[in-house]
Amino acid sequence: MEALVKLVPLTQDLLIYLAMDIGIALVLLMVMKWLTGAFRKYSVTEELGVKDNFAFGISIAGGMLALCIVLSSVVGRHVGQGYEQAAIGMVSFGIVGIFLVKLGRFAHDKLVLNKIDTHEMIAERSVSVALVDAASLVASAIVLHNIMLWVDGSDMNALIAIVTGFLVVLTMLLVMTRILEFRYAKDNQNDSFQGALEKGQLALAIEHSGNLLGTSMIVSAAKNIIIYNPSGYVSNVTGWLIVSVCMAVALHILVLISKKIILFGMNFRQEVDQQHNVGVAALGFTLSIGNAMIINAILGG
Repeated sequence: MEALVKLVPLTQDLLIYLAMDIGIALVLLMVMKWLTGAFRKYSVTEELGVKDNFAFGISIAGGMLALCIVLSSVVGRHVGQGYEQAAIGMVSFGIVGIFLVKLGRFAHDKLVLNKIDTHEMIAERSVSVALVDAASLVASAIVLHNIMLWVDGSDMNALIAIVTGFLVVLTMLLVMTRILEFRYAKDNQNDSFQGALEKGQLALAIEHSGNLLGTSMIVSAAKNIIIYNPSGYVSNVTGWLIVSVCMAVALHILVLISKKIILFGMNFRQEVDQQHNVGVAALGFTLSIGNAMIINAILGG
């Protein structure tokens, strides 16, 4: 058997750290579920099991996936530092992760989709709003995950770098979304992007979800370009800002070129915005994420 399978040896200490991190992660997931029900003022079990609210399920699944993505950058981070230190680090970084993911959702709800009551629309089973809500959470988590991997250590400098870097990138994501809203209004006789989502425009929601996820992935590639400086607060912030903007613009141009080549002869904007073509929207979703993955791989992400 040894000749067929070569396994990396797992020490008893490593297994203990792994079990401890997984246990803490499960507790944090339960906290995330409790917070979701507490802030929305209705039972998660009732919405999913009794009312069969698919939109709510999509939204809460996005929140859970977001937290798992964040925690994946924390698990194993403190191996070898002692069980107590590892537990404290896992809990502290997990709490910071929950807070920042919630902050990302709050910013998206209040600043981007400011004309829509996201919670109310999800309660009314709006799948389009739920998709965008889940995508915004996962996008925030992807950025946060990579910033956590970028910093060294678990001291105050690392926490400051994580928070400031995340806020800068989150601001950039919000600005990019506003630009896409402006484009939608320009191409659709000043129609409202948010109004289209509120009416249940599923194709637009799918395409926009791809934009959010793709942008977060390409922006996260900045961790392979920017050098982390524990005490360089200004250089860390400006580095993430400049590289994020350049990466996001490059992705937008690359996706646009890809669409023109693959959908040659088709007015893909009209197909998505006016004819609600989910197939074309799904292709746009894939191109945004796919191109971001390719660039990430090239840069060593």
